[in-house]
Amino acid sequence: MSRSGAGNTSRSRTETETATQPDCWRRAVVLAGDGTAPWRAALPRAGERVAVVGCGTSWFMAHAYAVLRENAGQGETDAFAASEIPAGRVYDRVVALTRSGTTTEVLEVLARLRGGTPTVAVTADPATPVTELADAAVVLDFADEVSVVQTRFATTQLVLLRALLGEEVAHLPVQAEAALAAPLPEGLLETEQFTFLGRGWAYGVAQEAALKMREAAGAWTEAYPVMEYRHGPISVAGPGRVVWWFGDAADLPAGMAGEVARTGGRLVALGRDPLADLVVVQRLAAALGAARGLDPDAPRHLTRSVVLSDGAG
Repeated sequence: MSRSGAGNTSRSRTETETATQPDCWRRAVVLAGDGTAPWRAALPRAGERVAVVGCGTSWFMAHAYAVLRENAGQGETDAFAASEIPAGRVYDRVVALTRSGTTTEVLEVLARLRGGTPTVAVTADPATPVTELADAAVVLDFADEVSVVQTRFATTQLVLLRALLGEEVAHLPVQAEAALAAPLPEGLLETEQFTFLGRGWAYGVAQEAALKMREAAGAWTEAYPVMEYRHGPISVAGPGRVVWWFGDAADLPAGMAGEVARTGGRLVALGRDPLADLVVVQRLAAALGAARGLDPDAPRHLTRSVVLSDGAG
């Protein structure tokens, strides 16, 4: 995707990193099959009660993984924003997702649990405090990013986690390539508002899609479990607004497509795996940000990692 402007065809860092996801996902599939990896013994075991924590994008990926793990029959799994994990609740293991390895709230959780509850972190940088505080670390340095806005690290870690649950994921890089090659659906750059919907683990993906659009484009976006949409959120639907379904069009609840149409809104249902469809949203977020005169590499008020100073609220 080219940047707008006379004579300027360079890509933003965000766009460049988004485009590398098929290769990153392939490497994750290979890594998941490496039975000799030293961190494998620290991964959640079948039957364990597990909590998964993260902040921002990592929180949404934690939600997706938690649902997938329970659906796979691996055991009760809860997902929390790292700042909200209940202090008195007992888990057999805690998984921390953190691209930077420096996020204050994640480090605080790991420090509190150290020497007690077993912990494992998934991170992009081995030379950060998270690798010292967690009992073990899964390092995806090949998926690290310069950009503030996460794209490839988030999706690569979820591909890895899905593969480690025994899910067949070898087809996902091909779907990602298709999501990168296809033109964006027409008319989306003129859309006023987006509502992203998912069911089960795809609800975490829907939340991440909404976040990407807010970060990179300052867009009005919301995300809901699909069956909650008619319990209020449909009231914002209308002409110039999009309802985006992460899943096969045939799995959309009966009657919902017609209800969206009656509002004058537009339904988008691309039908790929939700992670592959998220790649399309990542592309859209960068394109919409550029169309609005924003720099997707420098979203307003954000930094690559949130590191709180002493006394920060």
